[in-house]
Amino acid sequence: MKDLINRILKAFNIGGRDWAVLLLALLLAFSIWIIHNLSLKYNDYLTVPVQAYCNIDGHSSISSNTCDVVARGRAVGYKVLKFNLKGRRKAVTVEFSPSVMKHKEGDVYFLTSDALQEYTHLIYGSGVTIEYFVSDTLFYRFPDVDSRKVPVHPVYSLSFASQYMSDGQMNISPDSVYIYAEPNLLESISQVYTKPIKHSDLKSSVSGMAELEKIRGVRFSEKQVRYTIDVVRFVEMKSEVSVKCMNVPSDKRLMVYPSTVSVSLKCAFPLPAGFSSEPEIYVDYNDFIKSVSGKCPVRTGKLVSGIIDVDIDPVYVECVLEDR
Repeated sequence: MKDLINRILKAFNIGGRDWAVLLLALLLAFSIWIIHNLSLKYNDYLTVPVQAYCNIDGHSSISSNTCDVVARGRAVGYKVLKFNLKGRRKAVTVEFSPSVMKHKEGDVYFLTSDALQEYTHLIYGSGVTIEYFVSDTLFYRFPDVDSRKVPVHPVYSLSFASQYMSDGQMNISPDSVYIYAEPNLLESISQVYTKPIKHSDLKSSVSGMAELEKIRGVRFSEKQVRYTIDVVRFVEMKSEVSVKCMNVPSDKRLMVYPSTVSVSLKCAFPLPAGFSSEPEIYVDYNDFIKSVSGKCPVRTGKLVSGIIDVDIDPVYVECVLEDR
C-alpha cells in the first residue's frame, strides 16, 4: 500500500512536504463540502421525544413517560442530522394547555396531531417547516396526586395621593387555589401568598396580575391571580354626635358619660344628595349587662352610602343604670 502511494506521488511529481500540503487541501475541501451540504435544506422525517407538562387537576403536572413525535418536515442539513441521530436525541418538555389534553381513562391522557400544530416551534425549534405529522395520537400518563383548596393571601404595599384612599379591601380573583403535593406537606399549608404588590401615590383604581409565591414541592392550579384596588377621592368631616341608648328596658334608664363623642367621617367625593354628616351613634344595653367595668363600646348604625370610614373618639364610654 505504501509503495502504491509513493508511485502515485511520484507520478504526479509530488514529494517532500508537497504530499502533506495536498492532504491538508483535500481535508479543507472536504470540510467545505460538508459545511455547504449541511447548510442546504432537506425534506426528511424528523423525530423528537417529547415529555408533556400539563396542569391537570388532581394529577402530576409532568408525564411519567415520553412519546416520539414524528413529522415530515424541511430543515437545514445539520438539524436533520441532529433529529435522526437516535443516540443523541434528548427529550423536550413541552407545556400543553389542559384544553388539548383529552382524558382516556385513569391517569392516561392523549392529544391528537391536530393539537400539535400550535406547538411545532416548541418541539422542533426555529427554522423547521412541518409539512405534516406522522404521529397520529400521543398517549401520556399523569400520576394522581393529593390536592387541597386554600385561600390566596395578597401581600401588598400601597400609598395614596393626598385626599385619596382605597374603597374597601383589595379584591383577588380567584380568591383560592388548589395545591398539589405530598399528603404531609399539604397538611402544613393553610394559605398561599402572592408576590409583593406595590403601588404608590395612587389617585385612581388599579388592577393587574400577581404571581403566587412558589413553595418547594407544591404545584398550584393557578400560577397567578388578578387583583383590583378601588381608589376614591374623599373628604373628611368631623362633628360631635350625641350617644343614644338602645334596647334599654322601659323601667330602666342608661346614663352615658360622656354623652357625646367626636366622629370623623371619610366620605367619597362628590357627596351624594341629602348626605348627613351625623351617623347614628349608640350604646347597647346588652353590652352593658355583659360588662364588668360598666364601660360599653360605642357602635354605629347603618351607614349611608358614601361613607368609607368612621373614626370615633372615645370608642368606649362609661354607663350607669338607673331606675325610672
